[in-house]
Amino acid sequence: MIWYPWLTPAYKQLVAQYASERKHHALLLQSVPGCGDELLIQALGRWLMCQAPQGEKTCGVCHNCNLMKAGTHPDWHVVEPEKGKTAIGVDQIRQLTETLYNHAQQGGVKAVWFTQSELLSEAAANALLKTLEEPPEGTYFLLASHDISQIPATIRSRCLLWTLGCPNEAFSIEWLSRQNAGQPDSLKTALRLSHGAPLAAQQLLTAEVWKQREAVCQGLDSAFAQRDLLSFLPQLNHDNANERIHWAVSLLLDVVKYQQGAASFVVNQDCMSLIQRLATMGSTSAFNQLAKDWLHCRYELLSVAGVNKELLLTNMLNQADSLLA
Repeated sequence: MIWYPWLTPAYKQLVAQYASERKHHALLLQSVPGCGDELLIQALGRWLMCQAPQGEKTCGVCHNCNLMKAGTHPDWHVVEPEKGKTAIGVDQIRQLTETLYNHAQQGGVKAVWFTQSELLSEAAANALLKTLEEPPEGTYFLLASHDISQIPATIRSRCLLWTLGCPNEAFSIEWLSRQNAGQPDSLKTALRLSHGAPLAAQQLLTAEVWKQREAVCQGLDSAFAQRDLLSFLPQLNHDNANERIHWAVSLLLDVVKYQQGAASFVVNQDCMSLIQRLATMGSTSAFNQLAKDWLHCRYELLSVAGVNKELLLTNMLNQADSLLA
């Protein structure tokens, strides 16, 4: 199993807690996407299921360890939306509850991993409450989330909240450098665009994705130079439009930072010349309003079912042109 060094302190603390009297049957782990929370929970799950753990390590040779390695342990339950669905349904939870109240098939503990707890439907969350509050003996719940605000307070209150923080920027840049991910300015930019998450930054730095991001930066530069932001539409109207808007908005906000004398906080460290040019093309209030409007557009793309993406983007850019007129 691949392991990342920044996970080790959290893993040791969690294992120590589960090995002591301070263990909690329900752990809610919040993190930024790309920090390695899946790997951390899998490692903790393997330790919980191991029949003969050696301190903070699993024995690696018992029947349970072999089943976990093979991904076939009958008492290790992974809960996520069924194929073709966007939420965890109440029927899934009812079936899970029925299973948990049976004896463990391997005679040890039972563990449930909710890969995206925020995707529990309201009915599913309500169905889970009683079991989460009074679980069968030897049952552990491991709930992962990238947005705990979407999880009902009734679920959160029954869990031990644990935050997996990102490593500091210098550490992450050094790690990315060892992966031959790119030049220092690119590494810092990718990390800041990824909210400090090293694995998300590494994915962003792959040749194909980084080329897309560079095209967005060049397209925005050209659109401002021509004073025709509608010409930016082809760079945004893609399947990953929400991500492309994120890249563009980060540049708009960098312009505001530069105008306010806070260049050290700029996210796009590899685009300083572009940011300086844009800073001469509009007021701080105009760039702030652009960023606000574009973020609202992104929210609608992510939350409105069946939205006409091209029409929404076109309206957004037409409004932007009027702001800069």
